[in-house]
Amino acid sequence: MKNLKTTYMGIELDNPLILGACNMSNNIDDLLKAEDNGVGAIVFKSLFEEQVQLERLQLEEKLTEYDNVHAEMLTTHPKIEFSDTEKHLVKLRKAKERLSVPLIASLNAVNEDSWLEYATELAQTGVDGLELNLYQTPTDFEVESKEIEDYQISIVKKIKEKLSLPVSVKLSSEYTNVLTLIKKMDAVGVDGFVLFNAYYQPDININTLKHKRNFNLSKKGEYRKTMRYAGMLFGQIDADVCSSRGIFDGEDIVKHILSGSVCVQMVSSLYKNGLEQIGVAKKQLSEWMEEKEFNSIEEFRGKMAQKNLVPGSMVYKRAQYVDLLMRSDNIFGD
Repeated sequence: MKNLKTTYMGIELDNPLILGACNMSNNIDDLLKAEDNGVGAIVFKSLFEEQVQLERLQLEEKLTEYDNVHAEMLTTHPKIEFSDTEKHLVKLRKAKERLSVPLIASLNAVNEDSWLEYATELAQTGVDGLELNLYQTPTDFEVESKEIEDYQISIVKKIKEKLSLPVSVKLSSEYTNVLTLIKKMDAVGVDGFVLFNAYYQPDININTLKHKRNFNLSKKGEYRKTMRYAGMLFGQIDADVCSSRGIFDGEDIVKHILSGSVCVQMVSSLYKNGLEQIGVAKKQLSEWMEEKEFNSIEEFRGKMAQKNLVPGSMVYKRAQYVDLLMRSDNIFGD
């Protein structure tokens, strides 16, 4: 097999395939199986602030459950279960002890104090890096986009100043100008960017007239926006780019490395095809490199990025869309 080694956020990986944060990456048996199948790194399931706040509310309810009951009537004590947050940290520590591949923690918070508190606690587990999942759906009609972005940049800056381990940021593509935001975060020292997050969207059951929750897996090919921005960012920022969303096999991995990414995160493909897909994708990547006579990832990374195209090329810009419209009569042709 060809040399598939790469470096992400200063962390050396045996190959560019990372198991992204999901329920699967919370199970030690699945993590060990992913390692056995040759995964390059793992992002542990995210710790969500909402989960922590709900846990604290439930604990408060248990502690005050018998406040208005007379002492002589009290025969049991409130049942206080082990903290879900502490459980998460313990599982993370144990996973780090058992795994030989790099392990990255993931955090999704809202309030500044929470970001800083939980980021510190996650870092203390001994993980190799921290992924900040900036998953925020606009819900306030009065808040300007600049306020949201400035707040997020401020949070990232404070976490970088407080922690010594590598920090990546997982972003949505739904910013007015995600390139500007990335540039600003790059300037405060972010080590990597994961492009892009996929929002969970609400749905409605028209028979029961109730909202329903779906586990929305990506489909193969839902990576084109990711690839576009990776191609424009290559050579323009110091941080590494890790591609995510809709990456299913070795062919998809090749495309993203050609556009400038140093690695990819896979989740949906592994849910649909099993963790054995890790080995399949690696083999496909290696075979392609053999065919094209590339000996290492770095030999072809960014080869098809904007920076390395013919001067004036518009392939990553809107002119490509205009060109497609003008050739709509031959849309399925060469």
